[in-house]
Amino acid sequence: MTTITDTLNRPLHDLRISVTDRCNFRCVYCMPKEIFGANYQFLHGDQVLTFEEITRLARLFAAFDVRKLRLTGGEPLVRKDFPDLVAMLSQIPDMDLTMTTNGSLLARFAESLQKSGLKRVTVSLDSLDNKTFKAMNDVDFPVEKVIEGMDAAKAARLSPIKVNMVVKRGMNEDSILPMARFFREKGYILRFIEYMDVGHSNGWRLDDVVTAKEIVAKINAEMPLEAIDPNYVGEVAERWRYKDGGGEIGVIASVTQPFCRNCTRVRLSAEGQLYTCLFAVHGHDLRALLLGEANDEEIMQKIESVWRKRTDRYSELRSENTISLPKVEMSRMGG
Repeated sequence: MTTITDTLNRPLHDLRISVTDRCNFRCVYCMPKEIFGANYQFLHGDQVLTFEEITRLARLFAAFDVRKLRLTGGEPLVRKDFPDLVAMLSQIPDMDLTMTTNGSLLARFAESLQKSGLKRVTVSLDSLDNKTFKAMNDVDFPVEKVIEGMDAAKAARLSPIKVNMVVKRGMNEDSILPMARFFREKGYILRFIEYMDVGHSNGWRLDDVVTAKEIVAKINAEMPLEAIDPNYVGEVAERWRYKDGGGEIGVIASVTQPFCRNCTRVRLSAEGQLYTCLFAVHGHDLRALLLGEANDEEIMQKIESVWRKRTDRYSELRSENTISLPKVEMSRMGG
């Protein structure tokens, strides 16, 4: 087992795999309908990594001391036979296998996912108010079905449950306190995410960002908070706990408090492109090596070469110039 570091001495520890570029939501900050509408060309089935290819690559990353693997999309649960992939990946020793989902199909699959070897889930939910939530997911999907999915995950022992809320000014900042109150009572860990300029189709503006400082201050005024240490080096969420012992929240502040210097993540897209940053403008084609019948050593050499040359620190450099870069859409590389 070999630990590799990039040009800024950041080790590779976390792998995110997008199993599909498709999603059944059209969230305004990720896959807006005006771009990802009826005529949008998603990947064809023969362009997407097979379960066997995904598992092979994951095993090779594990040889570089990667110990956390998160399955994403798009929406991973729209991938046919997804629990079968989980079962294959769960055979990799000492791997923390998790998933991020919009929760729409979670009630149906929670038990089979747990039996297949999934450890935990993170569910995206941007408001408890149906009018607001439906405006953000843009497919008229109700909050109650997402909560049902979370509760099914808890019943299946896929815990702790984490909930991600992207906060966009003018859309859902009024939901911050109701979400905090509700999930504190539920015992789920709520994480607020500053609205980011991921991809180039969501019309991002700095004025739309509700800052981590604002979010913490709003909650602290009603339910006093205190900062606590991260769970591990490279954790992206700044952690806060309620002073009365009623649980914790997290704040992911990529815009106002960049954490590039501790980023240990790499991303593998559904079609086998390797990305070293969420804000990347190009990837590195691993599927071509698979199709070219490269052996494991050759693929590992490619992975090592890419990581050792890594210089990414987009959030630290963010400016008017970087915002307009032709970045890869989050739905393709995985959030």
